[in-house]
Amino acid sequence: MAEPKVAEPADSLASPTKNGWRGLAPVLLVALFVFLVHLATNGRYGFHRDELQVLDDARHLGWGFVPYPPFTPFVEWLSFHLFGTSLVGLRLISALTQTAALVLTGMMARELGGGRLALLMSAMAVAVSPLPLFEGTEFQYSSFDYLWWVAIAYCIVRLLNSENPRWWLALGAFVGLGLMTKYTMLFLIAGVFAAVAFTPLRRYLASAWFWLGVALVLLIFLPNLLWQYQHHFVSLDFLRHIHARDVSQGRADGFIRDQFLICTSVAAAPLWIAGLGYVWFAKAGRRYRALGWMYLVPFLLFLINRGRGYYLAAAYPMLFAAGSVAYERWVASLSKVWSQIVRVSAYALLAASGIVSAAIILPLQPMSSSKNIALPLNGDLREEIGWPELAATVAGVRDTLPPEKRADVGIIVGNYGEAGAINLYGPAHGLPPVLSGTNTAWYRGYGSTPPQTLIVVGFSQNAAEAAFQSCRLAAMNVIPFGIRNEEGEYHREIFLCGAPKRPWPAFWADFRRFG
Repeated sequence: MAEPKVAEPADSLASPTKNGWRGLAPVLLVALFVFLVHLATNGRYGFHRDELQVLDDARHLGWGFVPYPPFTPFVEWLSFHLFGTSLVGLRLISALTQTAALVLTGMMARELGGGRLALLMSAMAVAVSPLPLFEGTEFQYSSFDYLWWVAIAYCIVRLLNSENPRWWLALGAFVGLGLMTKYTMLFLIAGVFAAVAFTPLRRYLASAWFWLGVALVLLIFLPNLLWQYQHHFVSLDFLRHIHARDVSQGRADGFIRDQFLICTSVAAAPLWIAGLGYVWFAKAGRRYRALGWMYLVPFLLFLINRGRGYYLAAAYPMLFAAGSVAYERWVASLSKVWSQIVRVSAYALLAASGIVSAAIILPLQPMSSSKNIALPLNGDLREEIGWPELAATVAGVRDTLPPEKRADVGIIVGNYGEAGAINLYGPAHGLPPVLSGTNTAWYRGYGSTPPQTLIVVGFSQNAAEAAFQSCRLAAMNVIPFGIRNEEGEYHREIFLCGAPKRPWPAFWADFRRFG
């Protein structure tokens, strides 16, 4: 095999390895600032309902789960054993993940030939965009997915610069981790294969390193693939259900708009647009046209199939990096005075955009504050509130029962947030594990001796009376500070009921829910 060739930098602005980590100082400073902001604010409210689901699944580790692959529950299992139920400890991992994505973006800008200005602009563009800022606030599988997309783009750029085919192994590792994190990785894989087919990267089809990378992807993903086979590919049913729900509820509307308001920001949009033009049309950028295919193919697939707007967010850091290089070269062509004006204006615009994003996304104010502008605008923050109170209310219902019935009482819930919350906060009140038919919890069943008295949470009165015997209203779930979220709006009533009207096996067979 021929010795790998290292490409010369596109110009003298910055060699890909010039000054090592010291050359990344602007990026590292931005990353440190973002990380410290997350560290200071991530413990303000409570667990989000999605975090509660992952935490619940982390207590039952396996090679697969209905809504997602196993990587995120495994990391949460590690976090739980390191930090317990600390919000800051759990979300420390998300903050670090997004910090790493930001640093990789700066490194990509340097690989593309950028200097100090390009590195700083690319880092700021990621830092101020709403979706990546949000990904550092909660422990979500999308946080890791964002990092894997950026890492894959970085590997492609390094491959193009070094012409070292061993980068296919690193790329295969990140693709494999991506598939073990979120199935939308398949859309990026389609983009990578388009890049291989339609750019000079196709010469690597004759390289053993390319196929070793493919084999590594399959090896990493194989355990989850086997789990899916054993469970009749239930995640496909889940994804079809969620997609149909999103379309029917209008959640898939505004895909184009969301590329400017959620995935990126209006202030940062000129950079990624310039980056797309740079890799497609600029003489210096055409060698990186693979990045264009890695954006265009997922974009079209999501658009045609009516994916939600934020699904494409992780494709923008590579375009920010390319656009920052194009911007830096344009600024260098200006006079000294205009160069300074343009630089300062761009920094100010991005900083202002970041302040607006932070005010909406981050829990900067106490939830009871009249100055809190985030809670009315940010539904995800509202979903972090009221979970300990729910567990306490359920415990209060249990305590109204005669002592002989308390030992046999069961708790059945309508959604995964309720299941995760009561399983997390319930043991302090002596509550038993809940019965839930949502997603993977359905497989855990209802026990060998199903309860005959049930505390029913998350059901409407009509649904509870249709499913269970002798239902009566036992309590109301009250969300603190009058905050309006899903539980407070739709699931306030808590009932005390008898056993299901049908035998438990028949009831449970129809109790499966996707959500």
